[in-house]
Amino acid sequence: MKLLIIGAGGVGTSAAQIIKRAGGGGDWAEKVVLSDYNLARAEEVVRLLAQDRFIAEKIDASDAASISSVIGKHGIDWVLNAVEPAFNECIFDTCFENGTGYMDCAMTLSTKDEDEPFSKAYIKLGDYQFERHEQWESKGIMALVGSGVEPGMADVFAKYAQKHLFDAIDEVNVRDGDNYAEGGDFGFSVWTTIEECLNPPVIWEKGKGWFTTERFSEPEVFNFPGGIGDVEVVNVEHEEVLLVPRVIDCNRVTFKYGVPADFRRLLLNLEAVGMAEAKKKIKVGDAEIAPRDFLVKVVPSPVESSNSMVGKGCAGTWVTGTKDGLRRSVYLYQVADNQECIGKYGTNSVVAQTAVMPVIMLELIAKGVWNLKGVHGPESFDPDPAVALLAKYEFPAGLREMDSEFADKQNESALLVPLG
Repeated sequence: MKLLIIGAGGVGTSAAQIIKRAGGGGDWAEKVVLSDYNLARAEEVVRLLAQDRFIAEKIDASDAASISSVIGKHGIDWVLNAVEPAFNECIFDTCFENGTGYMDCAMTLSTKDEDEPFSKAYIKLGDYQFERHEQWESKGIMALVGSGVEPGMADVFAKYAQKHLFDAIDEVNVRDGDNYAEGGDFGFSVWTTIEECLNPPVIWEKGKGWFTTERFSEPEVFNFPGGIGDVEVVNVEHEEVLLVPRVIDCNRVTFKYGVPADFRRLLLNLEAVGMAEAKKKIKVGDAEIAPRDFLVKVVPSPVESSNSMVGKGCAGTWVTGTKDGLRRSVYLYQVADNQECIGKYGTNSVVAQTAVMPVIMLELIAKGVWNLKGVHGPESFDPDPAVALLAKYEFPAGLREMDSEFADKQNESALLVPLG
């Protein structure tokens, strides 16, 4: 595969480092073009990678001609979009025009209902892409959308649960928490964090469909593995809710993660003074800039500020339903240690976790294991090879059997084996 990564920030850098660290296991990527608007940034990462198959290029992700030029120059087969989702439509459409495979970690953006933003869904995450499914299918090319950790790995876990662990699924609830200390509030893209946290969260229910709720609503305490423990999580807009019910038969889908109370207040205060605005531009001297884009420039880079961050992050999918006539509850998850990721990849655990599943999916595509034409999410594919590759890429998955009738039955049937 000749791969183009657009964006040499945390996720793009992590993806390239993960491919390199795999050694011979990463040979499916015969050429990796790492591109960025800041060419010097891409060149520095390529210098650190120190392999001839990694090449740096300059790309303006808002300019179709710029993207097409690099695709044509290097004979690119697949594009991994690792920039802010504000650029998704341009990259997605350009890949279609070039007949090139497309993958992103976060889908095209939503637009809230003007009259009832916290009850009705209007334009949802990924609507732009799924509306073009038949065009991609007819052209014989694939777009794999929402393919990071959440969404991405979490969707694979949901599909795995459906295939192996349940006869019928009631709820698919993605839960994300951490115990990070220091390193600032932003461990991921500043732009994307503001976008997803301040948009109305989406919930899906069978018979009702997609609807929205208040920001940071329905707080609950979830106990995370890996020594993280109890974390309060709240509703946040996220792609899994828009992806999972398209493929997996269930009754309800939610997404919650641990947004600390003081950070919630910070985000709401930024919105109150107009600093979260992403579309309306203000004039500063002779230039115009959106307030959120200004914040991106002045807030310390998550890639750099998280270097001192100590702790672990857990991404996972909590699935409930029935198995063998008994109620069952299971949490499938992946835990990443921040300092370990910095040591291995030079990037924090948040972006490293986000990057590993796209790398795995690209390997499966390169080897013909995953192959569907049109626009799809990760839950459309066989989860088994993806879960198996998590261990190969040093991000092994875990399974926690939660309290349930099924767990009680298992415990009752566990006989004490006589010693000797």
